[in-house]
Amino acid sequence: MKLPAIAALAVLAHPAIAQDTPVLRVLTYDSFVSEWGPGPQIEAAFEETCGCDLQLVASGDGASLLARVKLEGERSDADVILGLDTNLTADAAATGLFAEHGVSPDGLALPVAWDDPLFLPYDWGYFAFVYDRTKLETPPASLTALAESDLTVIIQDPRTSTPGLGLLMWVEAAFGDDAQAWWEAMAANILTVTAGWSEAYGLFLDGEADMVLSYTTSPAYHIIAEGDDTKAAAPFAEGHYLQVEVAGKLANTDQPELADAFLAFMLTEGFQSVIPETNWMYPAVMPEGGLADGFDGLVTPETALLFPADEADGERETAMQKWLAALAR
Repeated sequence: MKLPAIAALAVLAHPAIAQDTPVLRVLTYDSFVSEWGPGPQIEAAFEETCGCDLQLVASGDGASLLARVKLEGERSDADVILGLDTNLTADAAATGLFAEHGVSPDGLALPVAWDDPLFLPYDWGYFAFVYDRTKLETPPASLTALAESDLTVIIQDPRTSTPGLGLLMWVEAAFGDDAQAWWEAMAANILTVTAGWSEAYGLFLDGEADMVLSYTTSPAYHIIAEGDDTKAAAPFAEGHYLQVEVAGKLANTDQPELADAFLAFMLTEGFQSVIPETNWMYPAVMPEGGLADGFDGLVTPETALLFPADEADGERETAMQKWLAALAR
């Protein structure tokens, strides 16, 4: 077999192709780059406009992205980080590793105002516990009722996962000083804590637990892609915590113009129209065709909970310590 030699000759014959095509590296989470996620479509759409090679690099779940950036510092070969959220943006900004995007976003369809100079939103949603209607006829109506039940749940690790961190902030926003007591009551219900969302949701679909930490929009996937309406999000009386997912440009990028172009593209139809039915979240800018029918009838929280980014940075460590203390018992 001489395929390696043939490949080498092909590269030598066309060195300009490899050398002249700029590469933009976007560091993101695993599910974004999966074959069923938004990554493949977005990569193809952006490459049609940029004359570049867009490389979407998976690095675990959302919260692990910031840990990697901190570890690598100015040595990082990433140009853009996509997959942080407002629970992490103040911490990310404090590293000094991100540059201003210079974009004045128009027409955002977010439930909150946006004025962050370093990070731009690309989607949003509400955290929720998802269950199977055929197995659980009467789901708990509150976080309190969930902790008082004997239902098994799967959650994600807040040190590596943005949904896991979102649950910590949800509980903190709902209960404040009583958050640790809730975790202590809830600890027996937790079947396992996974590193990321994909593993947790897969275990739930395999029937390993009664409920899984996910999003109010997750049932839309089953309705639209599978014609299955058996999955639902349980509405909780305390309200639901809002997540806004964002991307930002690293200050040491060697492709600043391409990075700017990608962030601008992120708010266009070519990106935003892909999000609802691949990332299964609400888009930051409503696509021209609106949302598919499967998004109708989803849980709409009566109370939206959210710590502003600067407050979230201060609350996060306190919430983490309460979680660790409760689960260690």
